[in-house]
Amino acid sequence: MPVRNLGDAISRSVPPESVALIDTGGDGRPERVYSYADVIRQSGAVARGLLRRGLKRGERVAILSANRAEYLFTFLGTMQAGLVAVPVNYKLPAETVRYVLEDCDARLVVGDATRLPLASATLPRVDYDSAGADGFAALLDEGTFEPADVDPAEDAMFLYTSGSTGRPKGVVLSHYSHLWAISCRPRRPGPPGRRALVAAPLYHMNGLAMCQTTLAQGDTIVLLPQFTARGYIEAAARHKANFLTSVPTMIAMMLRERELLVAMDLSSVEAIRMGSAPVTQALIDQVRAVFPRALITNGYGTTEAGPVVFGPHPQGIAQPELSVGYPHPAVALRLVRDGHEVSDEGELEMRCGALMTRYHKLPEATARVLTPDGYYRTGDVFRRDRQGFFYFVGRVDDMFVCGGENIYPGEVEKMLERHPGIHQAAVIPVPDELKGHKPVAFVVPMPGTSLDEQAVKTHALANAPAYQHPRRVIFVDELPLAGTNKIDKRALAQRAATENLTGA
Repeated sequence: MPVRNLGDAISRSVPPESVALIDTGGDGRPERVYSYADVIRQSGAVARGLLRRGLKRGERVAILSANRAEYLFTFLGTMQAGLVAVPVNYKLPAETVRYVLEDCDARLVVGDATRLPLASATLPRVDYDSAGADGFAALLDEGTFEPADVDPAEDAMFLYTSGSTGRPKGVVLSHYSHLWAISCRPRRPGPPGRRALVAAPLYHMNGLAMCQTTLAQGDTIVLLPQFTARGYIEAAARHKANFLTSVPTMIAMMLRERELLVAMDLSSVEAIRMGSAPVTQALIDQVRAVFPRALITNGYGTTEAGPVVFGPHPQGIAQPELSVGYPHPAVALRLVRDGHEVSDEGELEMRCGALMTRYHKLPEATARVLTPDGYYRTGDVFRRDRQGFFYFVGRVDDMFVCGGENIYPGEVEKMLERHPGIHQAAVIPVPDELKGHKPVAFVVPMPGTSLDEQAVKTHALANAPAYQHPRRVIFVDELPLAGTNKIDKRALAQRAATENLTGA
């Protein structure tokens, strides 16, 4: 049966009663289990309900909620109806959430009772937690439904960037873009029904793409409402998860729960994929110690160009652990430095089927990142080794100059985390009258270790150029997280300013 649109990418090759989704509950909701037949029926009922409300082809439906089954039904059903799904980051400030809803021209916002108040009171809404006329049950229109036949180039969803530099930008993705991405993600060998644990928020590419791929391949999503280290470990053990997908910070937080990890049976875990942020060797070593039989991969993807970029080496050469892999055969990559293509290190530019259509209402921003010959300028600096493997170095806009030397914080963090007493490190620049900027490190020590500032500096001076060593080291119990579960370096910069570390 041909797939009519991105929302229709739900496997029909497994028995209808096969488990598609386990919603682990939360906020007073019990755990719920849904079959493939349930997902098809519920998403179709959403589509019928949206069309019954009078929404027209291409209009936007925003989703403002923590992870839950209804979120996925809304996401899929919106696209099945030929409408455009807009997952919204509810962890943004309320003013920014309202900006996103206005910018995407949302005709309707659907979400949970906790987060819907972030939306303007004038915007029509459907409340997952209401039993009234504005509730989710009232939206559903049960009955047979044929998903809309769409032009593959039609808009399917908007994903807004996190807004780390200015207001979030709406990344417009077509039906073709992520159908292509799904088709390029091979399934690991094994019987249907393998379980993928998803705790990353569904407004972020990491969790959303995993859910799409899992449903398309006939496997099972184990969905957490949000990430907590203990909840993640307990769910992985209770539901015998086979695949863990996360950002590295989530895994690092999980690894600090040493007693719980020992107490839980995690032998079902076969593969762990970390992505959306840099990975260090220290983190990989710690993951391997806990999951000695699991395949550990370091992934890379972008909202603008999708999750399919790298893969295995065509000659079967083993992938170095800190590498993100070898260029996928269906993806064109190049490294650019000072306006010229280079072979060793530069900004990554890529061209593939998952490429965004545009930034919504931002033609100048679109032109800045999409080249005339169809490549996307990622803003990420990579190094390529002699065998063709790629390594993430840092963001172009994260790089800062200290006394005439270029410093990428990610490189310093990797070096610091090689110290046996450091669990996590985050490096930020602080202004300096003489050097321009100097590096300052926030460090989470390993539990039970005794570590002081001088020991960290000595390690840095012994293992990296002197200009990279942190001029100040601040010890913290944990690093703050942004809405995408990445380290919130803006919060760290604010703390540095508050504590007057700029003169360090």
